Amino acid sequence: MAANDEQQARQAGVRRTVARTLVVLAGMFVFAFALVPLYDVFCQVTGLNGKTSGRAQALEHADVDASRTITVQFITRGSPGLPWELETDTRQLRVHPGESREVFFRFRNRGEQASRARAVPSVSPSEASLHLRKITCFCFQEQRLAGGERLEAPLVFQLTRDLPDDIKTVTLVYTLYPVEQALARRYLGFISEGDQA
Repeated sequence: MAANDEQQARQAGVRRTVARTLVVLAGMFVFAFALVPLYDVFCQVTGLNGKTSGRAQALEHADVDASRTITVQFITRGSPGLPWELETDTRQLRVHPGESREVFFRFRNRGEQASRARAVPSVSPSEASLHLRKITCFCFQEQRLAGGERLEAPLVFQLTRDLPDDIKTVTLVYTLYPVEQALARRYLGFISEGDQA
């Protein structure tokens, strides 16, 4: 009888261990999926990693600080396997904090097939991302271009007056990434109902 009780106790211990392991695995799985959105929120709140807001922001109607001039640089990059170009004629400009400025960027699909891409911004130094207000930006949504098609799109931005005094140069880098249609439908939600096949 004692052997039977001992065997039942072992089986109960194994069941508890398996149940705990499954709970831990499920928790890890949920955490892995939540990590990316949580990291994005953290970066937007703190300005870590140069992430900027993914939505249009209101223009601040404060006085322009004409006593300070900030150099704003623009860098564009493509992605391997994406036959697109992203360019701007304005490589840098001088801006007073509080002043709004407009810069135009050109997209071009050098491929023969229609495809989708998204320009993902980053800001350096990362602290400046907290003081960069994008009023209009092509980076808020994906772009779809037919083969050989071109598109010109504006960026309207403002550096806030409370930009730290030690920041003299702000660099905006836009990197193009391909957006697969199925991935966009499932995860990004950028495709309108009319675009769905």
